[in-house]
Amino acid sequence: MNTSRRRQLQREHQPDNIARRLAMPPRPERLSDMVLGGIDGCITTFAIAAGAFGAGFSPLVVLVMGMANLLADGISMAVSNYEAVNAQQRFVENARRTEEEHIHLVPEGEREEVRQIYARKGFSGESLEQIVDKVTANRGLWIDTMLSEEYGLSRVAPNPLASAWWTFVAFIVVGVIPLLPFLVPGLAFSQQFIVSSLLAGLVFFAIGLLKGWVYRSSLLRAGLTTFLLGGCAAAVAFIVGHLVQQAFGGLG
Repeated sequence: MNTSRRRQLQREHQPDNIARRLAMPPRPERLSDMVLGGIDGCITTFAIAAGAFGAGFSPLVVLVMGMANLLADGISMAVSNYEAVNAQQRFVENARRTEEEHIHLVPEGEREEVRQIYARKGFSGESLEQIVDKVTANRGLWIDTMLSEEYGLSRVAPNPLASAWWTFVAFIVVGVIPLLPFLVPGLAFSQQFIVSSLLAGLVFFAIGLLKGWVYRSSLLRAGLTTFLLGGCAAAVAFIVGHLVQQAFGGLG
């Protein structure tokens, strides 16, 4: 680790900075929603372009199909993500109600659960009993502890509308990129497809770099992995379109 990075970490871990950071409410993670929407949007529109090019369709068909699917699939993705996150939210709410009921009906049993949770973490004797007393003295902390330790749930309540919105925005913004070359009238269809392929590849690689940067993993590996996954999906679309064209003749 270089010296500047070490000094930065030392500043971040000063008592005042730690207290300030821990006092801030946790923020919901939106990166996964945006990555989901962005990758799916780019794959959707570029797969249409690749399939249409392989089947011998015209650029106009690519634009019509691409734009129609961009909006329809964007809405579908947003609705699907909304339903998934909403189901997760209901699960968290049900788990919270369950723990509230258990604490009300069998408080000693719930105290024993807390005791065993922290015993598994290595605490014992008087220290363990002090932790149990502290946790169970605050009902909100008690419930949050059970949700985190027993169910593995985050304290941050998921927001279905926000997740759906960011998925839709990323889907539309990123998904339109592979269609842009087909709006340029001066290019031949083959040239438009080549430029679209380059743009799609750059988008896949950039999304991978973003994931690698956020999660502090290998940037090159993250970029190449996302690039290859997106490229494979587009290649399948191209092959299917080409095979259909070969099987049934000129479908333009």
